[in-house]
This record gives sequence, C-alpha cells and structure tokens, in this order.
Amino acid sequence: MMDAELLALSEENLRAAEAFARLLQVGEPLYAPDEIQSFSDNCGLPPHEAFLLLIAAALGMEDDRCFIRRFLSPAIRPLETAPYRENPYRRLIRFPEATEGKWALTHLKYAPYQLFPCGSMQVMADGREIPPIGYFPEAFSYPAVLENGREWMTVTPNEIATMEPAVAAARGRIAVFGLGLGYFTLMASEKKSVSSVTVIERDPAAIALFRRHLLPQFPHREKITLIQADAFDHLQNVCPQAGYDFGFVDLWHDVGDGIGMYLRCRQLAALSPRTEFHYWIEQDLLLFLKGLMIEDHFHHEGTLDRLLPSDVSAVTIDFLRTAALRVRPEEVK
Repeated sequence: MMDAELLALSEENLRAAEAFARLLQVGEPLYAPDEIQSFSDNCGLPPHEAFLLLIAAALGMEDDRCFIRRFLSPAIRPLETAPYRENPYRRLIRFPEATEGKWALTHLKYAPYQLFPCGSMQVMADGREIPPIGYFPEAFSYPAVLENGREWMTVTPNEIATMEPAVAAARGRIAVFGLGLGYFTLMASEKKSVSSVTVIERDPAAIALFRRHLLPQFPHREKITLIQADAFDHLQNVCPQAGYDFGFVDLWHDVGDGIGMYLRCRQLAALSPRTEFHYWIEQDLLLFLKGLMIEDHFHHEGTLDRLLPSDVSAVTIDFLRTAALRVRPEEVK
C-alpha cells in the first residue's frame, strides 16, 4: 500500500473510531423503541435498517452514504439475549448486592436499543477497522463490580466475547492476573484440561468480596487459589520459578488505561518463556498502537514515544512495532 493510501485509510479509520466513541459514550439509548418502529413504518424499512439511519442522523452523518456502508452497517448488529442469559457463569452464579470497602457487587442494565461493544476490533480485507457494536431489542440486566462507583468488570457480551479465545486456550496450571468477577477463573476451572487456577489480585477488599459471595458458588473451587500480591512483582519474581503452563492478564479497564500496563506485562512475561500468555483485548491494544505509529510516521509528533513507559526495554519496543504492524485481516475471525 502506497504512503498516500495508507494515510487516507488511517484517517478514515480514525474518523470512524471517533464517531463510534461518541455513540458509546452516550450511555443510554439514542431512540425509544416506539420511535424506531414509527420511523421503520414510515420509511418502509426493517427496524434494524431504520435504526442504522437514525444512528447516522444522531451523528450528523445521515447523508454520508460511504460511512454508513463502509463502517456503520458492518459494525452494528442486533443480538438475542438468550445465549447470554444461558452463559455458564450466569447459570451457575447467583449474584448478590454486596459491598466491601470501595468495591460493590450490583446489577446494571442495557435498555432496549442501547448500543454497547460486543467483541474485539475486526480488520476487514481492505484495512478498515470495524468495532463490533451490538444492541438488544429488549432490556438486559447483567452483573457488575464497581470500584468507587465506577464500572470495573461486568459479564456482558463484550467480556464474554473478548475472553473467549483465552478460555479456549487455557490449560494445565494457570496464573490469572486480576480478579474482577472471576469470569475467566470460573470458565477455565470448568475445563478438564485445567488442573489449577492461581489468581493474583492486589486489593484485599476485592478478594474478600469475591471469597465471601462468589467463590463458594464455583463448582470447581478446589482448583482455585487466591493470592494477594502485585501482578508485576509476581510476574517478575514468582512466575519464572512457578512453572505455570498458561497466564491470562486482565489488569486494565480499556485500551486507554491499558497500553502502559500491557507493555510492562509483556516485558516481564518474557522471563517465563515456557508459559503461554494471553492478554485481554490484545488485538485492540495493538491496533491502537499501530494507528499511533502510522500517525507518527506521517506527522512526526512522537506520540508513541511519549506514551511508552520509561522502563520499557528496546526488545519490548521492537516487539511492539513488529507485532502491531503485522496485524492482518486473516488473523481476525
């Protein structure tokens, strides 16, 4: 791809990402179901197609047919609630309302037609980056843990989809970095190929909340060990001798706060070459970094260098640049 084409594609992806970010930041439905149905009836379109046009109008892009065809239409999809209500975690765990220190277990809700992320970024054959965004035609309640009132971990379509590859790969003796609601821990412990799951969590209140209200409901809790420790210290000083077969790192809330931690974890994970590590939303992190590298290449702003932690090694930086630029459509399901 020529430089001019690469820059144009990068700017198109950035423009689309900004539009999708605006949609998801709303945090409530853009339109009521009766408004969508009325518009559908009036224009003679199926409700989903009518909803897409209304979303474009909310963005002020109703006349941008290119954006609607290339980004909006492939990104947004209706979902059925049944598969998520029947998820093993949802079936096995009765979720209470409880608090411990700054942590609270509660239930949150998606309203009908409320948009939410539902998977890792998809790279199309022509290089477009499409974020899967879903909605339910009906209300959907889901468990969540809040930290100081801020949503930290949930069991929603997004968490289920983005953890699925790591759950499928999990095997043997596992180290999990970050506790949350224990979704990955439960799903991994249910596998016959998994012999033990060691969870490293820094916050004692989070551990106490989980141990008191959730862990007793895990069918294979005998496989699970909770350790109060710093994840980076454990990666550096314990993992190389512990002989874990598999590691799953889930310490960040999203791409925005995850870049530095991801890079530091990758650097420390290199000390345990026999352990297979997976990182939550790794592809999204790499695509974000890829975008920064392209912008730096054309505009020489040095954004990536300012973003990198000062203690990240040259080897890790070389890996980052190579891995991010190698993200290809054929690697995306």
